[in-house]
Amino acid sequence: MRWIIFIVFFLFIEIYAYQALKTLTRNNWVIILYFVITAAVLGNFLYQWLAPVEGSVLTGARGYAFGFLLSVLLFKLILTLIMFGEDIFRMGVGGYEKLSSSKGNFSLPSRRKFLSQLAMGLAAIPLASVLYGMYQGKYNFKVLRYTLYFEDLPDAFDGYRLSQISDVHSGSFDNENKIKYGVDLLNEQESDMVVFTGDLVNNEASEMEPWKEMFGQIKAKDGVYSILGNHDYGDYKNWNSSEEKKQNLDTLKETHAKMGWQLLLNEHKFIERNGEKIALVGVENWGAGGFKKEGDLDKAGAGLSEKDFKVLLSHDPSYWQEKIKNDKKNYHLTLSGHTHGMQFGIEIPGWFKWSPVQYRYQNWAGIYEEFGRYINVNRGFGYLAFPGRVGIWPEISVIELKKGSKPA
Repeated sequence: MRWIIFIVFFLFIEIYAYQALKTLTRNNWVIILYFVITAAVLGNFLYQWLAPVEGSVLTGARGYAFGFLLSVLLFKLILTLIMFGEDIFRMGVGGYEKLSSSKGNFSLPSRRKFLSQLAMGLAAIPLASVLYGMYQGKYNFKVLRYTLYFEDLPDAFDGYRLSQISDVHSGSFDNENKIKYGVDLLNEQESDMVVFTGDLVNNEASEMEPWKEMFGQIKAKDGVYSILGNHDYGDYKNWNSSEEKKQNLDTLKETHAKMGWQLLLNEHKFIERNGEKIALVGVENWGAGGFKKEGDLDKAGAGLSEKDFKVLLSHDPSYWQEKIKNDKKNYHLTLSGHTHGMQFGIEIPGWFKWSPVQYRYQNWAGIYEEFGRYINVNRGFGYLAFPGRVGIWPEISVIELKKGSKPA
């Protein structure tokens, strides 16, 4: 049924897209090339989609087939919206002339060439953006810096810096040099601590094998700490047995250790400086809806008091809304990921931020504050399904903790 809906939808927008092309040119070679490209993109997608594949994640050739189809669909959809709008106008004009004419004839005005030109120009923007996102955007690493103020931050940690990455999704990587650049960029921040907030792989622990040596080079004075994300549990793959699935998770946990990362599983540890300390708390994944709910904040924070200064690692930001931000133990700063910012959106730093994912997650990218408690939602280091990023770039967050009140 869903394939029928897709085909009907595709044919509908194809009819209108062709109208725009036909208005601009009668050159048969241009029209043939247009249909050849359309058929190649659609045929490749259907071939990749219908071919047997393990798991439900789009990667490799299958991911690119999806990406190219998305670019073509957006192009045609923009054309359709404009040409359909013109048809409504044309029918209005034709209807008015029929009613006002003594002859009572009904005829549609011809399509306007300039409108088709405008439609093509506008449609080219998302087409070019998606293609750029697949070619360059997915590795367009950005360092985003934040300074957060806390009255009760221990003096010894005034100016303390944390670097955060999230959502590596190593099973999607296809460019060693670009990934090395991202890792080197992270190390260049020379933060006191580095944290990773989940989704090291797409499905299988083996996806990290080619990359664990590189990511093992991530260093910080107070160490590298990590947690699990929903993809790390192997829930999106059909395993031969529950034992095989458990072994996969155990292997992934061992990978964290081999890279020198300290994996926090519903537990905490203290970071000490000059006789003072802050608590670093890590929970397993907890996500609203159908996502894995292994996170246990009460267990992770057992023994901590309200007065302890706390930084919490929690992969899915929905846990912050569900429990963390209101918890009586006062978790000062939560670091999350998971959303990827949907890998698609528009951001003008300090002015405007939009992505379709904001209609699913209240906290989806950047810093948010409620009740004097903060959460940072990292936009992700890697990518998943769509092999690119448009407007929402891969991120390294650098957060400096300052003692005192926020300047006016």
